[in-house]
Amino acid sequence: MSEPTPYQLLEVDEDASFDEVQEARTRLAEQYSGDKKRLELLEAAYDAILMDRLRQRQEGKIKVPERIRFPERLTPPPPSFTPSPPSGSPAWLQRLIDTPSRSDILWPAGVYVGLGGLSIYPAANDGLLQLTLALGVGSCLYFVNRKEQKFGRAVLLTVAGLVIGLLLGGFFGSLVSPAFITTEKFIALFTFLILWLVSGFLR
Repeated sequence: MSEPTPYQLLEVDEDASFDEVQEARTRLAEQYSGDKKRLELLEAAYDAILMDRLRQRQEGKIKVPERIRFPERLTPPPPSFTPSPPSGSPAWLQRLIDTPSRSDILWPAGVYVGLGGLSIYPAANDGLLQLTLALGVGSCLYFVNRKEQKFGRAVLLTVAGLVIGLLLGGFFGSLVSPAFITTEKFIALFTFLILWLVSGFLR
């Protein structure tokens, strides 16, 4: 009686796939875990099959699957990196200026139009002007902070917008006829315009 072949020892066909050979080896190793001699025979049979498959492959008798021969073909090529063209503006300015959505423009605009309407109301006094300015500052702080959740940065931008609005409003307000609008109301309106620009177009 002839000795069993490596394939017979692993209980697989000669045309079994590599995965089937591995599964058979694992299954039989668990089945005969206490039989040292049988385990040695299984390992020898497994090694013999591997050597036989290698020889057949070198002789061209086995066609190696594409996923094994050329694994790089299955790997998607890395995305080509196209560096963005250098902009003429400095980096800090690019980080400061925002490209707002429609809601980022319209919501603050609605708030400041409402506050502006209150500030130029005929019966508006200094107390109402101060209140509308305080609400305008708070609104600007909210809208800027909502974009990137950086409260300190939002405070700096809001304070800068307030100061610029008051200074420029005072300058241009002195050129406006008091018969048309009082200087205080013009300053408030101009400040709301600056705060709207800050809250909509800066971040």
